[in-house]
Amino acid sequence: MSPVDPTRPDAPPRTQQQPQSRCRFGIATGDITPPVGIYHRMGGAARHDRAAGVHRPLRATVVCFADVADTQRQLIVALDHCILGEAELARVKGRIDAPGAAVTVVCSHTHAAGLLSLDRIDMPGGELIPDYLDLIAVQVAALAVEAQQRAQSTTIVYGTGRCALAANRDYYDAAGERYVCGYNPAVTADDLVTVARVSDGGGGLLATVVNYACHPTTLAADNELISPDYPGAMREMVEAATAAPCLFLQGASGDLGPRDGFSGDVEVADRNGRQLGHAALAVLAGLDPPGSRFVYRGPLESGAALGIWRHEPLPEAERGRLGHWRFWRGSIDLPYRGDLAPIEEIAADLARLEQGEAVAHDAGDETAAGRHRAMAERRRRELARRRTLPPGDVFPWQVAITVSGDAVWVFVQGEPYNALQVELRRRFPRHCLVVAALAGAWSVGYLPTECSYGRDLYQQNIAVVAPGALEQGIEAIAEKISSLIDD
Repeated sequence: MSPVDPTRPDAPPRTQQQPQSRCRFGIATGDITPPVGIYHRMGGAARHDRAAGVHRPLRATVVCFADVADTQRQLIVALDHCILGEAELARVKGRIDAPGAAVTVVCSHTHAAGLLSLDRIDMPGGELIPDYLDLIAVQVAALAVEAQQRAQSTTIVYGTGRCALAANRDYYDAAGERYVCGYNPAVTADDLVTVARVSDGGGGLLATVVNYACHPTTLAADNELISPDYPGAMREMVEAATAAPCLFLQGASGDLGPRDGFSGDVEVADRNGRQLGHAALAVLAGLDPPGSRFVYRGPLESGAALGIWRHEPLPEAERGRLGHWRFWRGSIDLPYRGDLAPIEEIAADLARLEQGEAVAHDAGDETAAGRHRAMAERRRRELARRRTLPPGDVFPWQVAITVSGDAVWVFVQGEPYNALQVELRRRFPRHCLVVAALAGAWSVGYLPTECSYGRDLYQQNIAVVAPGALEQGIEAIAEKISSLIDD
């Protein structure tokens, strides 16, 4: 039997087309850097409370995203912040004037922005939080008006590349016989970076979108500076090369973080950002012109018989198909886990840890004081979140899905493990998936894979949903995407 020649299929394709969308798109950006001195402590091991300075400014980006006819309008509000609770989210969205528009607020999840929650008002620098949230609301409201005014007919071309910044962060410390949250070289991480180029009717570049899954935890307890972490340097690099705004969307990164992270060195954050920036620009450079496809023209006799491919405008029927638009927004009921500790027990444990910190501090044992302080921070966050969870047996997980031409944009609440976007890509290979996590209030927290439960992982320990909830959510999202595509 003669060997199979992989270069000679029976019917090789004569055209190749990158994923595209036709829609309306407008973008506006603004500075939302908090004042120096505001409450900043995010890491439990941090020894400071107030921000000592600014590494890079924080940004708010508002995108108006709508169908060609502008009958279904969405506003995507992207903030350089870690998490928002229900109260903070309501405060930020409260001034937006966009009747009939679906508003989705997403966070980049930078831990160096600080934990700007209203329950921290009594902490050092916490007195600045309410006014700062009001300033964000005013800024976002103005950007929403600007983004809607700038919205115009566009073509979006999508592409994907690879970036080795992200690494699995569920590491088993064999010496300590425990799991820690840190770089795990034994597991291959999802390194896909998705880039979307938004062009106006004349082909001019309006904006880029970079979607990547990796916790912005380059900077941790030793850092006292306000920072967007790696997305800041990435945006700077992309915008310098394109002279157009860049929107960063954090992917499903519950179990992914930077290989080089948990540092106090801002140069490490910038280096991580440049790594992603180079990857994004490489994808951008390889995207086809908007509204085109790559077509085989036939052989050209030269020193060899050359196969000639050229870009050609899309047929009108195909351009019409790229305007296909369907939007759904709702909730998916995920079961709570059955072993959640009572709120009273968490509050009592917090009080015990706070007292232990005070006793250790008075005794001059700063090591013990720091340990109690870190554990108390965990309980404080857990208590604040548990008090805002919806009652009942299930958590209503908020999801928004847009099918636009060859692309599917998925916005999900909380921090799902990366399996969510990997599985959705596998199920919908003909579409480009843009998956943004941390959409809305953080209340659901982590959504680990079923096999992650029982390992004493940080993410599993603080999860409020039951084992299998993420897989149940993936099934529901996939069913909804299928119905929107086929509609």
